[in-house]
Amino acid sequence: MASHPLRSLNTPRAWAIDLAVCAGVGAIMGLIGPFGSYFNDVIPVRIAYWAGSFLLSGISFGLLLRWLTPRMMRARIPFWAWIPAVVAVATAPLCAIVRAAAIALWPAIAGISWAEWYAQSLLIGLVYVTAYALLRLRVADPIPSAPAATPSEPAFLRRLPPRLGRDLLCLQMEDHYVRMHTTQGSDLVLLSLGQAMSELGGLEGMQVHRSWWVARHAVVRVIEDGRNLRLELANGVEAPVSRASVAKLRAAGWIAL
Repeated sequence: MASHPLRSLNTPRAWAIDLAVCAGVGAIMGLIGPFGSYFNDVIPVRIAYWAGSFLLSGISFGLLLRWLTPRMMRARIPFWAWIPAVVAVATAPLCAIVRAAAIALWPAIAGISWAEWYAQSLLIGLVYVTAYALLRLRVADPIPSAPAATPSEPAFLRRLPPRLGRDLLCLQMEDHYVRMHTTQGSDLVLLSLGQAMSELGGLEGMQVHRSWWVARHAVVRVIEDGRNLRLELANGVEAPVSRASVAKLRAAGWIAL
């Protein structure tokens, strides 16, 4: 099945690219020697220090961003509202580790205050995370303008408000309403689930429960809870699977036989 952009960042290839970039940027920093480190030691030692620092930050921030991003998207919290706070908090332990390593290499710099170390680390962290989010997560603007409706697109997509975009993940029935879930959040529309599905046109998906329709590309994994199954979606929502739908999902290749 097609993979969601956030899911694709958890592949070995994606991690290898991220860490290679971190090592490369660290090597450049070692050559340049910012914040006075140019005078600390010979080039190979500086490169090893900066590359190691960036690899540590890349792993730490990479794990944090991969875990937090879908949850923040589900809560409809914009990028600018949570990234600075995350960087400010996560930088503190990273700063302590990097500072200890630097003092072990160059004891003469122990006189540099903690506040100065933290400020330098925070600046680097903010630049790194912002660039990473813009280039890899593509969530810098969590409320993008929706593309203009085209005659060929399913009629239901025109019901989505612009702030939700067009990446429909699932439909959830709530009383007389249907909740529309996208990668940017959710909203309610007054109609039945049957009416909504009749307007989906060629969108690939399936009704997996009497109250749920799920787009195939949205499924991240299948959760088994005893005899019950749930589908975890790209936005963190878990859709229940009725027992009557299990055979249909297996036949369609959604779940393993």
